[in-house]
Amino acid sequence: MSNATEFEPTNWKSPEMKARIRRRYRRDRNFRYLGIFAIAMASMFLFLLIGKIVRDGSMGFMQTSLDLDITFSAEILGDPRAMDAKAFEESVRKANMIRVIDASLTDYFPEVESRRDRRALLRMISGGAREQLRNMVLETPAIVGSTKRVRILAADDIDQLRKGKIDASLPESNRKVKDKELGWYQKLFEEDRVSLNFHFAFFTNGDSRDPELAGIWGATVGSALTLVVTLLIAFPIGVLTAIYLEEFAPQNRLTDIIEININNLAAVPSIVFGLLGLAVFLGVMHLPRSAPLVGGLTLALMTLPTIIIASRASIKAVPPSIRDAARGLGASPMQVVFHHVVPLAMPGILTGTIIGMAQALGETAPLLMIGMVAFIVDIPGGFSDAATALPVQIFLWADSPERAFVEKTSAAIMVLLAFLISMNGVAIWLRQKFERQW
Repeated sequence: MSNATEFEPTNWKSPEMKARIRRRYRRDRNFRYLGIFAIAMASMFLFLLIGKIVRDGSMGFMQTSLDLDITFSAEILGDPRAMDAKAFEESVRKANMIRVIDASLTDYFPEVESRRDRRALLRMISGGAREQLRNMVLETPAIVGSTKRVRILAADDIDQLRKGKIDASLPESNRKVKDKELGWYQKLFEEDRVSLNFHFAFFTNGDSRDPELAGIWGATVGSALTLVVTLLIAFPIGVLTAIYLEEFAPQNRLTDIIEININNLAAVPSIVFGLLGLAVFLGVMHLPRSAPLVGGLTLALMTLPTIIIASRASIKAVPPSIRDAARGLGASPMQVVFHHVVPLAMPGILTGTIIGMAQALGETAPLLMIGMVAFIVDIPGGFSDAATALPVQIFLWADSPERAFVEKTSAAIMVLLAFLISMNGVAIWLRQKFERQW
C-alpha cells in the first residue's frame, strides 16, 4: 500500500484562486502599460531632439544676400582690351576689390561720409564678396567697364537680422547690429534688395572663419577618405578572422582567450582606440598627423570587433547540412568555406560591416586624439593630406562664438544623420532582401 500523500485537485473557482488570477492579470497589464509609457517617453524625447535640430538647422541651409549695382571699373581691374589674357588675369587677381564694393555702396548711400561709417557699411558685406566679384571678372572679362546688379552674400550679423535671430526692437547696446546699420538694412529691404536664398555653397565650400562662407564639403571628403581606409583594412581582416575562428581554429584555451578579448574590445570606449592610434601610428610609425590615413587606421581598430562578431554570427547561422553536402561532393575544406558558406553568410556580413562603418562615421573622440580637430580650409586631395571629418567639424562649429554657427552646426548634424540613416537603411534592405530562412 502506497504511503504517498494524495493532493486534492485545485479549485480554480475558489476566491483565493480568483484573487491570484486577478493579481497576475493586473501585473501583466501594469507591465504592458509601463512598456507603452517607456516607448512614449523615448519617442517624445527623440521628437524633441530631432525637432530642435531641424528648427535650428533649417535656416543653416539658407543665406541672406544683398543686391548691389556694381561698377566694374577698368581703372581698378585693368582693361582686357589693352592687355593680353595673362596680364589681365594677373591684374584682376591683384586688384583691390574692396574699392569696387566701396564705390557701389557710396553711390547707393551718398549720405555716408565718415570713414568709420563707411567701414561699418562695408562690414555688412561678406568677406567672400571680393572673391565672388573677382571670379565674375575672370569668367567674363567683357563685364569690365559696365555696371551690373550683383547678388552678394551679406555678413553673418545681417544674415541673422534677416532670419529674425537678432531682435531689432532691443536697445542698441543689447544687439550687435547698431542703429545706423539697421537703417541701411531697412533701406535695402524696402527696395527689395535683401533676399534669403538656398545656400548651395554650404555643400561645396570648405571650413571658414566666416559663418556665411563655411561649408561641409571639406569635412565630407575627409570622412569619405577616412571610411575608405577603414573599410579596406577592417573588412578583409575582420571577415578572414571570423572565418578562421568559426571554421578552422581548434577549440582550445588560446582561441577562447582570443574570443573573449574580441568581445571585450567591442565594449572598449572609442577614445582608447584614439590613444592607441596616437601612440602607434603617430608616435612610433610617424605617419602624417591629421590625415585620413591615420584616421582610417584608428577607426579600423575600433570597427574590427563589430565586423568579426557580426561575421561569426552569420557564418554560424549557415546550416551544417550545407557543409556536409559540399564535403560529400568532394569539396576541400577551403572550397566548402569560400564556395558555399561565405556566399550564404555574406548578407549578414555586409549588414554588420555597414553598421560598423556607420558607427565609425559618427565617431569623434578617436579623431580628436590623432589631430583631425585642426582648422582645415582646403579640400583634401589624398589620404595623406590634412583633413577633418564631419563629426569633428560639428564639434568645431559648436564651439565657435558666432551665433550663425549654431544653425550651421544643426544643419551639419542633419546631414550626418541623413548619412547614418541611409547606411542603416541599406543594412536593413540587404538583410531583408538576401536573408534566408533555413
